[in-house]
Amino acid sequence: MYGLLFGVSAIFAGLFFIVTKWTFDYFKDPKGLRRYPNMHLLSGISNVPYMLLSEKGFRSKKLFELHSSGMPVIRTGPNSLSYGDTRAIKDIYGHNTKCTKDEQYVVTAGTHYHLADVVDKKEHQRKRKVLSSAYALKNLEEWEFKVADKTIRLINQMDKRCSDYGHDEIVDYKPWLNYFTLDAIADIGISHRLGFLDQGSDRTKSLRWDGSSFESNYRECLYANSQANSVIGYCYDYYKQLVKLSKWLPHYNHLWKLNEGWDGIVLNLTTERLKRYQAGEKLDDFFEAMMHDKNGVANNLEFGEIAAEVSIMMNAGSTTTAIAMTNVMYWLLKHPDCMQKLRDEIDDVLDEEEVIAPYEKVKYLPYLRACLDESLRIFPPTSHGLTRATPPEGSVVCGEFVPGDTTVSISAFVAHRDPKIFPDPEKYTPERWLGEAGKELGPYFVAFSAGARGCIGRNISYLEQTVVLASMLHRYDFELADPAFEPERHEWNNLHLSELPARIRRRMRDVVSEKPAVMA
Repeated sequence: MYGLLFGVSAIFAGLFFIVTKWTFDYFKDPKGLRRYPNMHLLSGISNVPYMLLSEKGFRSKKLFELHSSGMPVIRTGPNSLSYGDTRAIKDIYGHNTKCTKDEQYVVTAGTHYHLADVVDKKEHQRKRKVLSSAYALKNLEEWEFKVADKTIRLINQMDKRCSDYGHDEIVDYKPWLNYFTLDAIADIGISHRLGFLDQGSDRTKSLRWDGSSFESNYRECLYANSQANSVIGYCYDYYKQLVKLSKWLPHYNHLWKLNEGWDGIVLNLTTERLKRYQAGEKLDDFFEAMMHDKNGVANNLEFGEIAAEVSIMMNAGSTTTAIAMTNVMYWLLKHPDCMQKLRDEIDDVLDEEEVIAPYEKVKYLPYLRACLDESLRIFPPTSHGLTRATPPEGSVVCGEFVPGDTTVSISAFVAHRDPKIFPDPEKYTPERWLGEAGKELGPYFVAFSAGARGCIGRNISYLEQTVVLASMLHRYDFELADPAFEPERHEWNNLHLSELPARIRRRMRDVVSEKPAVMA
C-alpha cells in the first residue's frame, strides 16, 4: 500500500517539477521566442499541443490555416518555429545554410545513422559521396530494365482486372503502385526479388537475431514506426521515456510490435545481400556501389551502417514514390481534360504496339513532367516541415535573427500554397510548370526538400513515375468508381492517402489484341 502511494506521489512530483521547469523557462525566455505567436495556448511551454495535433493526422494543414491567417512565423513548441514565408526555404535548407538536422533525428535514430538521419555535415558528405555514384542518372538509366520488368508485372495484374475480361471489378490502384515501388527498389537497390506484384500481397520474411524467422506484412510494419514517431518524436528530451510509456497504450504497443517486424525485414534483406557480396557475386545495384568505390576499394562499413542504409533505401525509396504515383492518377481522373492532353502527348511518341514506355522516349515530355510536378506540389508525399537547428551562433531566417540551437522548419504543404508564387494554389494546373514561367518556380518546389540534404533518390523516383504513368495511360482507360470520391489523408512522416478505387479498361484501339502482356 505504501509502495503504491509512494509511486503515485513520485509521478505527481515529477510532473509538477517538469511543468514548473517549463513555465519558468517560458517566462525567463532566454532566446526571446515569446515574440512569436503560439500555435496553441500552451505551445510556449510544451511540445504536447503539437504532438496532439500530429496525432490527429494532418498537422501541416492546420499550420497552413494559421500561416494563411496572417502569422508568418508560429511557435509550435518551446524551442520550435514554423515558417510560412517561402524565403525561409533558402535560409533553412539551401546549399549555403549553416542549419543542421535537429535533435529529432538523433533521438529517433537506430544504432547507426543512415544518409537521411545523420546530423554531422562531414559524416553526411562521406555517406553521400559513397552513394552518389549509385544514384547518378547515368546509372539509373542503365537499370531501366529493372523498372520495365516491374512495369510489365504491374500491367499483367491490371490486365487480369480490367473490365474487358467480362467483369466490372473495382480496383484499388494504390496498393498495386506500392507493390511496384517496393519490388523496384528491392531489385535496383539489393538485387532482391520480393515478388509482391506477382503474389498480389506484401507478405514477406522477417529474421530474428537468433536466426529464426517469421512472416510479416511489409507495408504495415514499415509504416508503424513512422506513425508512432510522427507523434512521439517531437518530444526530444523525454523521447525514450515516452516510448516506454506508450507501450502501455494498446494502439502504440501494437505499432512498436509491428516495428519489430520491420527490423526483421531489414535484417533479412541485409543478411541475404551481404552473403552474396561476400561470396564474390558481382551484382549491378546500389549495394555494390555502397560497399566499394569506383576503383574497387572497399569502404569497410560496419554491419549496422549497412543495415541502416538498406533500411532507408527500402523505406524512402518506395513510400514517397508510391504516394506520388497514386496522387497524380487521382488528379488526372478528377481532370479528364488534363488526362486527355497528357495521353495525346504520350501517344505521339509511343508506337501503338509498345507496352512499356521507353524512358528515352518519355523523359523529356513537358506536359508529363508538368502533371507529375503539379501533383507533387499540391500533395507533397513528405509534407511536414523537416526540422533543422540553427547553428550555435544563431542564423538569419527571412531577414530576422534566430538564436542558436532553435528548431526551424517550413512545411512543403505550406510553401506550395503561397498564392504569390502559385496563383490559385488549390487548383490542379499542370500548365503553370511549362516554359520559362515554370522554371522560375523551381526554388519554391520542395517536394524533394532542397540543398545538400535534398532527396538523393529524386532521379529514380522520376524514372519510375514517368515510365509507369506513360505505360498505364497508353494502354488503359481509367475512371473513378465513384466520380465524387475524395480520399482521406493521413500525415505521419509522409502524407498518405487512403485508397484509389477505379475501373480500368483496355483502350478501344487495343481491343484487337486481348492477350495479356508478355512477362519481361
